[in-house]
Amino acid sequence: MNETSLIYIHGFNSSPQSHKAGLLRQVFEAAGAGHRLHIPTLEPQPKRAMAALETEIAGAGPVALLGSSLGGFYATWLAEHHDLPAVLVNPAVRPWALLDKYTGINHNYHTNQAYDFDPAWLDELKRYEVPEVSKPERMLLLTQTGDESLDWTDGWEYYADCHRYCGLGGSHGFDDFDAFIPLVLRFCGIELKHA
Repeated sequence: MNETSLIYIHGFNSSPQSHKAGLLRQVFEAAGAGHRLHIPTLEPQPKRAMAALETEIAGAGPVALLGSSLGGFYATWLAEHHDLPAVLVNPAVRPWALLDKYTGINHNYHTNQAYDFDPAWLDELKRYEVPEVSKPERMLLLTQTGDESLDWTDGWEYYADCHRYCGLGGSHGFDDFDAFIPLVLRFCGIELKHA
């Protein structure tokens, strides 16, 4: 019997070293299921990040997606095109309108690696826009009103027909994410021995 795995898609300028990725690792490893959690390192260029995610999906067997911020945007497109369940944490809805101020030299939050954000990448992002979610029952939005990086109402409106949770306050990183991991796993159809 195939067991569903989870692909965690980190956000802009983040990495597999992020706080949420670490919390997920602890849960999966405690259940002896570390092999069922995939956290790919994504390059900053959207086209290359999506190519890596497509490869991850192709090789992981049955999967569900969990995307945070820009990762939520990617997860939405992937869920639509591969008919996968997806949980979206404070997702970016129109990232090309948010990241235009980051063109030029940036440094990854965790690795401090420098890279040059090409303005052409904004157009690449637009190509992954999903005008309307076709299977809203397959998506769960987790958002918090205290998000300092994104306007939480953008996601609340865009994912209006999906399963939704909105917490008052919080932050872009999504405070108390560990308390929501059981809900994420249940929604994704992932059973772990100790989760």
